[in-house]
Formats: sequence, C-alpha cells, structure tokens
Amino acid sequence: MEDFITPFRNALESLDRAQADALFQRVLQQYSPIEAVEKVVVPALEQIGTAWHEGSVALSQVYMSGRLCESLVDGVLPPSDPDRKHQPRSAIVVLSDYHDLGKRIVYSVMRASGFEIFDYGRLDVDALVQRVVSDRLRVLLISVLILPSALKVREVCAQLKAAGSDVKVVVGGAPFLFDDMLWREVGADAMGRSASDAVAIVARLMGAMQ
Repeated sequence: MEDFITPFRNALESLDRAQADALFQRVLQQYSPIEAVEKVVVPALEQIGTAWHEGSVALSQVYMSGRLCESLVDGVLPPSDPDRKHQPRSAIVVLSDYHDLGKRIVYSVMRASGFEIFDYGRLDVDALVQRVVSDRLRVLLISVLILPSALKVREVCAQLKAAGSDVKVVVGGAPFLFDDMLWREVGADAMGRSASDAVAIVARLMGAMQ
C-alpha cells in the first residue's frame, strides 16, 4: 500500500490535482471507495499533518491537500452514500472568535477521510448548545484561536450536560496547544493537535458508539 500512499502524498503536497486523481483512480481499481479512502487518503493526509507539525510543509499545503482530497472523495462517497450516513451525527464549529482557517482545514480533512460532518460556522455558547441538542449530535468539534473563547468551552460542556446531551466534545486550537491540560480543565473529552489528530479521535469515539 505504501506504493500508493507515498506518490499520492507527494502529488498532494505539490498540489498536482491530475496526478492525485490518476493515483486515486488506480487505487479504486483494487479497492472499494471506502477502503481506498481508509487505506490511502487518510494515511497520506495524516503524514502531511505530521510533516506540518514537524515544520517541513506549510499550513497552506495541509489545507489545499484536504480540499483536493475532499473533492476526490465526494466523487466516490457523496453525502447520500450509506458509508457516510451510517455514522454518529457530528459537527464542527468556531466558538465565539472569528478565525476559521483551523476549522476549514479540519472540516476538509474530515470529509476527505470519509466522514459526513455538519459545518456550524461560527456560534456563541447559547446558540451552539441549542443547535447541538436540536441536531442530536454525538460528536462536536470546537475550534478556537484565543484563550477567552477556549474558556467558554467550559460553559458549553456544562450547558450540554444540563440539557441531557451525551455528545462528546473534541477541542483544538492555539490555546490548547499552549496549555496541554486546558482541554481537561474546560471539560472536553479530547483534544487534537492537528487535522489528522481529529480524524483519529473522531474515528475512535464513533467506533465506541457503534
């Protein structure tokens, strides 16, 4: 499988859409769509996420790789596909602040990895809690940029618990990178350092729910 993953990753990092598509089509000749996503797309994106964390690729490459893969995966796993639908309901949101690049990257990588996920955009605490309860979410990803927004996660978690929601809250963003215990202090269930972290965490949480 490494014969596919490495060249596919290289095509993504160089933003070579034609080469990435050609390689993906070759994988689809041997595997089902969901297997192709799990065996090639997800590992390649995870490697790119790790490379960004190590400083060898740019954030723009992570984002564009995710968008490119999202387009490829949408072609074989559209939103109505059963492989997407048979997942606990999940969503991603920017809580209170205005910087949404992190959310956009995670959203693209999640969908490129075969997950169907609502994009809530930007919401404040009360509106977010109402939406989570109304949509009967099981997994909620929260992205923040500044500490005041990160601290509001505590209020989100408290209100959700009071409302009887059993949603699992996964957080990410600069404040949680600076203080690796903050996610516990605000009551979240997990913290991701990168988009690939988010994929692994959500897959683990969903696996425990099914």
